[in-house]
Amino acid sequence: MAGDNQTVSEYIVHHLTNLTYGRLPEGFERYDGSSVPDGGSWVMAHGAEEISAMGFYAIHIDSMLWSVGLGIFFCWFFYRMACLVSEDSPSGPINFVEMVVEFIDNTVKDTFHGKNRLIAPLALTIFVWVFLMNLMDLVPVDLIPYALGLAGVEYQKIVPSTDPNITMGMAVGVFILMLFYSIKVKGFGFVKELTMNPFNHPLFIPVNLFMEVVGLLAKPFSLGLRLFGNMYAGEMIFILIAALFSAGIMWVLPAALLQLGWAIFHILVITLQAFIFMVLTVVYLSMAHEDH
Repeated sequence: MAGDNQTVSEYIVHHLTNLTYGRLPEGFERYDGSSVPDGGSWVMAHGAEEISAMGFYAIHIDSMLWSVGLGIFFCWFFYRMACLVSEDSPSGPINFVEMVVEFIDNTVKDTFHGKNRLIAPLALTIFVWVFLMNLMDLVPVDLIPYALGLAGVEYQKIVPSTDPNITMGMAVGVFILMLFYSIKVKGFGFVKELTMNPFNHPLFIPVNLFMEVVGLLAKPFSLGLRLFGNMYAGEMIFILIAALFSAGIMWVLPAALLQLGWAIFHILVITLQAFIFMVLTVVYLSMAHEDH
């Protein structure tokens, strides 16, 4: 537990709060009773009220560090395995990496119908990166927050994909690529696609435009929020099961069995969510390359 005197609700809120850095407005009364000086102050937030007061420009330090760190680990690990490849039969981690690359390559060939050398590396990056972020959900919920708490770090969420800023940021990146290739491949045909479908008549241009724009904007939202919702729910269940350990000695064994069972099932969830995010990205980019 993060604190011996916490209630269950306080424990849950604590584990769902990001380590946030941002600017508090002047005159804001902080948790310790002090007031923010004139001009505001850039500080680490303490509690939900301070995070809310920081507004849009607050930065989730933990999500940023964990996501970037996992991305760097992915690049380093795959680079090292590429350097170790030889003509001999692969074994161990090299065999695993080759299986992942071959799996992604076959998926892209079956899904993407255009010609673009960027798509396969992008799909590989998305799948492995999202999988690694999701995999952090299997780390015991109290382990890292408690260890960092001893060093004075009050909040710590180690699963970046439970932060909508991370998932929606990735989805917006995919959306920008969709728009870029739609304009590059289709040119003016992209405008015609938005205005003359599904009703091919000038009188229906406003209706067509509304329907197509809504459908277009729904893609990044569904992409980012699907990943966030599934991973957030999974993390919440882990936290609720962990809270059972404080309910008494009679709940220790049931809580341990529930934790183990949910972790085994969650291995499927984290892999499936990474696969879905990757496949939808490839499908959306394939649609952007289709010029009828």
